[in-house]
Amino acid sequence: MIILGIDPGLALMGYGVIETNGIKHRLIQYGVLSTVANSPMPQRLRSIFAGVNQLMDIYSPDDVAFEELFFAKNVTTGMAVSAARGVALVAAAQRTENLFEYTPMQIKQAITGYGKADKHQMQQMVKLLLNMDEIAKPDDAADALAVAITHANSMNMKNLYKIK
Repeated sequence: MIILGIDPGLALMGYGVIETNGIKHRLIQYGVLSTVANSPMPQRLRSIFAGVNQLMDIYSPDDVAFEELFFAKNVTTGMAVSAARGVALVAAAQRTENLFEYTPMQIKQAITGYGKADKHQMQQMVKLLLNMDEIAKPDDAADALAVAITHANSMNMKNLYKIK
């Protein structure tokens, strides 16, 4: 099974692609979709939409897993990231109904066993779980890989996390 993990963002949207049999996971690719700062919002969203479509074309994932958004402070930034997540969701939904989401705490718990793990702990565990030579960079890509691994480890109960 191929899983595409997405860490939503407007400037940088992380993605991670893994293959899993439910027990062992293999890294396929990771990176970010980036948009040009100070470009008009519609242009940036169109770029994300095209990028997610391209990822869907290249990797043909069976499932797509998103990190759920959480904003404690900046509502303006939250609105922009929500728009970016929305276009990514639409692009993926055009190809599959197998769309899932996990909260940051669920992801941290699944990867490290501790729901309040810091970024370094998360990155080290992603590196270990995927047998990587180095930590995935940038952070958004490492986060997206963590989302994909979380989904892979949730196969027996994945319908609980299906986006409805």
